[in-house]
Amino acid sequence: MKIKDCTALVTGANRGIGRALVAALLSAGARKVYATARDAKKLPRFEGADAARVTSLTLDVTKPEDIAAAARAASNVTLLVNNAGVLELGDAAETSAESIRRVFDVNVVGVLETARAFAPVIEANGGGAIANVVSVAAFFSMPGYAAYCASKAANWSLTQGLRASFAQKGVAVHAIFPGPIDTDMADGFPMDKTSAEDCAHAILAGIEAGMEDIFPDPMALRIADAWSRDPKSVQKEFSAI
Repeated sequence: MKIKDCTALVTGANRGIGRALVAALLSAGARKVYATARDAKKLPRFEGADAARVTSLTLDVTKPEDIAAAARAASNVTLLVNNAGVLELGDAAETSAESIRRVFDVNVVGVLETARAFAPVIEANGGGAIANVVSVAAFFSMPGYAAYCASKAANWSLTQGLRASFAQKGVAVHAIFPGPIDTDMADGFPMDKTSAEDCAHAILAGIEAGMEDIFPDPMALRIADAWSRDPKSVQKEFSAI
């Protein structure tokens, strides 16, 4: 699909990749962008002439009533970017069931329910795309990040399922696999990071190019190549971090 003149909704737009995606969409000529967050008051103010094309919405992806309200309010959407996500620390042997549920509620169930709510909207508007921000963490599990990595693996699997389900509805489904990006969430990762702005522009380029799986930064590309050749080597590399 073309980003120019599209109408997009971005979840988790208050910071990081989500905030950068709103700016990148405006720069690329999107007709309108719905910027959403659990608390709309925490969304940044987008200044200048572009600000008129941004509408802020409250959307907690763990609340069905919020999802339904957003789908009604943003009934002209042609591109949904499921970016909202959470990270909680804890290894597989010790992290609590409650922590796992919280992470899965946002990173898996929230993504699924938001996609299912907006697919009919996008179809009714002549087709478009859903882009789910997964993570290269879907390919491995890191000590201390067990729930997050597991949730991203589940997100990837559900994204593939949605891709098949929506194939005949004119709704393309993209999986986005960022590596470590220079955001608050990745602050504790001890490695080089790509800027959120560069990541956002690469994501939009991938969507326009029709890429089903988008690796928007150099480390993501390296991990994807290594995983395609030797998945065990990738797991061993990151299990040692």
